[in-house]
Amino acid sequence: MTYIPTTLIDRTFREKIVLVGVLFPGNTPEELDYQLDELEELVSTAGADVKARVIQRRDSPDPATFLGSGKVQELKEICLAVDSDTVVFEDNLSPAQQRNLEALLGRTAIDRTAVILDIFAQNARTPEGKAQVELALLEYRLPRLRRASGSLSQQSGRIGTRGPGETQLETDRRRLVHRIHHIRRELKEVDRSRDIQRQGRDRGRHREVTLVGYTNAGKSSLLNVLTDANVEAQNRLFVTLDPRTRQKQLPGGETVLITDTVGFISNLPHGLIEAFMSTLKSVQLADLLVHVVDGSNPHCEEQIAAVRDVLAEIGATNVPELLVFNKADVPGSLSKDLAKKYEGSVWVSALTGENIDEVVATVGDRLRTGDRVATLSFPLDRGDLVAAAHREGEVLESKVEGDAVIMNVVLDAVGMARFQDWRT
Repeated sequence: MTYIPTTLIDRTFREKIVLVGVLFPGNTPEELDYQLDELEELVSTAGADVKARVIQRRDSPDPATFLGSGKVQELKEICLAVDSDTVVFEDNLSPAQQRNLEALLGRTAIDRTAVILDIFAQNARTPEGKAQVELALLEYRLPRLRRASGSLSQQSGRIGTRGPGETQLETDRRRLVHRIHHIRRELKEVDRSRDIQRQGRDRGRHREVTLVGYTNAGKSSLLNVLTDANVEAQNRLFVTLDPRTRQKQLPGGETVLITDTVGFISNLPHGLIEAFMSTLKSVQLADLLVHVVDGSNPHCEEQIAAVRDVLAEIGATNVPELLVFNKADVPGSLSKDLAKKYEGSVWVSALTGENIDEVVATVGDRLRTGDRVATLSFPLDRGDLVAAAHREGEVLESKVEGDAVIMNVVLDAVGMARFQDWRT
């Protein structure tokens, strides 16, 4: 099935945008500036240009318009002055606030979530990725359905439509709900197929390493330098939405599977997390998370916290984590200093490959924690034991000596106990 999600920003021309941020108690002007800088980068990635910023201090959002009435009037005047097409709020707007603002401003009003959804709609490539984005878009739009001009007339004329009927709004809502249920069923089928594939990998006992991190931290570049994957890597937000898995042989001979995943961001919309849960299972089930951090970003430590918040939301806090501070080649980067500050972390330049051997060695060491290489000796006629060893661990070497099969196998504690009687 082909999924064609409708985006939230018209990219037939460069829209003119006014950003709006509200400074609430507990937040600082510097933090708000950073949030608006990030929002401006999101808007630019979506294909629009920021023409002005509006900031207001409030104790709490106005229920009707998020801003006070006086600030809304000021915002309208600024929009007229810069001839803006759209107003984008850093905070999430309720459907009622969005409708009220659009009526008062005479132009589109959206929030940060809508911009992120738009970028995801642009970057989804596979049928699964497109379906996940469409699901998130539909669930975002459902409560925002509104009565358009002429849409409340009852259906008429056709057999089965006469009588009280239903309004166009109700019809649209019903169709959206039906489509949401259909996509959920499709994604469940994809999830089942992925589970079958994962069970096959489990039988091979290949360890799974998943790259996580803030968007544009350099995960795809790191995958390329680790595995010669040659995947697309650009200096843009959310280039990677669809997971890519490649094999890597470690210096000790073990083969691991390395998966690149969607980047995270602060205040990542919950609907997106839910829609992408089938993709994010690779994070939950990984043997090791390589948390890639942009060491050249002055807010990288806040980004680490944001990524860990998402990991907690998807239930991946118990997966071992290795911090890798990337972009050491960027002038002024703090990657090397941060690697010293965070015990057990490493630094790297995924662009130049500098210190990549240290990253590979550290990944291997972390994966081998709790594992040991055992030498097992089986009689030649015990093919069942040889097969069991392949299932339980990773066979590094196998040879026949006399009337025995000698195998060097990486085993965890359970495997060690199972083959205790066959160890040499």
